[in-house]
Amino acid sequence: MCDYSLQHVASIPAKVGDRLVTTEFANSATRGFSAIGSPDVAVCVRPGTELAFDGDILCDRPLRYSLFRRKIASGVAIFRQVNVDQPYVHHDALEFPDGRFVLVTDLAPGQSAVVLQLPVSAAAAERRADLPSQPAAPELTVG
Repeated sequence: MCDYSLQHVASIPAKVGDRLVTTEFANSATRGFSAIGSPDVAVCVRPGTELAFDGDILCDRPLRYSLFRRKIASGVAIFRQVNVDQPYVHHDALEFPDGRFVLVTDLAPGQSAVVLQLPVSAAAAERRADLPSQPAAPELTVG
């Protein structure tokens, strides 16, 4: 998916093995992913897609007249959509192994990542994210 704020930016879907970079797009007030060497084309990532970054992940958050930068000591994340029932807010986010979420628009520009795996389908990925973990199925006996 590409966030609503990227609707006026040319886009392509992500594929396994794509090398991405976090980008500030010229025609938008948001950040997202682009292919390395193509900063004007957004790469749209489906919910459930697994990404591996080249190092720790840096996030920027504006604070009044300055910028607060924090580091997340994780190189992997799963792409999710959050606040989907709220229009005109950013929905694209990354979920980290420790359960934290970060909006893609808060990622510092210039960070490289690779698409490790795509979800079976966008609908299946969203359903899996909403389901609690399931207990093991009972054994069947024939008799």
